[in-house]
Amino acid sequence: MRELTYSKALREALTEEMARNPDILLLGEDIGVYGGVFKVTEGLLDRFGPERVIETPISEAGFVGASVGLAMTGKHPVVELMFMDFAYVAADSIFNQAAKMRYMSGGRAHVPLLIRTQQGGGRGNAAQHSQSLETFFTHIPGLKVVLPSTPYDAKGLLKSALRDPNPVVFIEHKLLYNTKGPVPEEEYFVPLGQADVKRTGKDATVVSWSRTVLHALEAAELAAREGIDVEVIDLRCTVPLDINTVLTSVKKTGRLVVAHEAHRRAGVGAEIASLVQERAFDYLDAPIERVGAMDIPIPYSKPLEDEALPGVQHIVRAIKRAAYA
Repeated sequence: MRELTYSKALREALTEEMARNPDILLLGEDIGVYGGVFKVTEGLLDRFGPERVIETPISEAGFVGASVGLAMTGKHPVVELMFMDFAYVAADSIFNQAAKMRYMSGGRAHVPLLIRTQQGGGRGNAAQHSQSLETFFTHIPGLKVVLPSTPYDAKGLLKSALRDPNPVVFIEHKLLYNTKGPVPEEEYFVPLGQADVKRTGKDATVVSWSRTVLHALEAAELAAREGIDVEVIDLRCTVPLDINTVLTSVKKTGRLVVAHEAHRRAGVGAEIASLVQERAFDYLDAPIERVGAMDIPIPYSKPLEDEALPGVQHIVRAIKRAAYA
């Protein structure tokens, strides 16, 4: 099977769906001539023209608000937020309008809006450009939240998101764009809300998503050298949440580690830990372990950033604590 980078897999999904559906429009800063800050939309302006690949001013509140209106009147806008951190600027349009309009209209108004954005640290972009904010969107009813970890999932999930009639927040990690993986040439879809067992094991379960899945897989290999057989589950989406796949794994292994790059305090990992405690307490042989970023602004300094963000060794230590409890 051919290999594509994460960014090319996303571009291929956008290209295929834009060719299929003329109502799909792209809006965002520098997405046309420049091809996007991470080059995902490179070449799409030449192919689809400026009426469908729309360069916007630096005003997230403006173009996200306009996109909500476009979605309600029959278009399917795809908004690119250059950095996830800028979602705060458009918070009312996302949280109070896009997420709630279908409910408040009794189903008469639909908002098929897709927000593509990226998050995460590791590049020395400092506190205002390195946050992982999936928890905010997960907390708001009416939004679907997608966080692919591989090129295969990135393309398949994006195609599914572009055929969903609901507002979807599609979160990419800035350090995944150059990663490579197998992507079929034939059309395929990855359903929203279906977790994936990336590695099978019997001694402990690690649940993760986005870039931290790669750390979890590496940690599982290191733990295997010490005789600990780890199962790694890629959640893929926090909404819809596939808790059943997690429960099935925990009932088999008896131990759970939840790892994510977002701050540990009140993160999605805490919700998963609570659900497992509520529904599978009798199967647990050790306390649930949570791995996340320190509860501080993400530092600019590389050594401090490395310390603040969770890495492979943080997950290995959590696996050992669970396994040897």
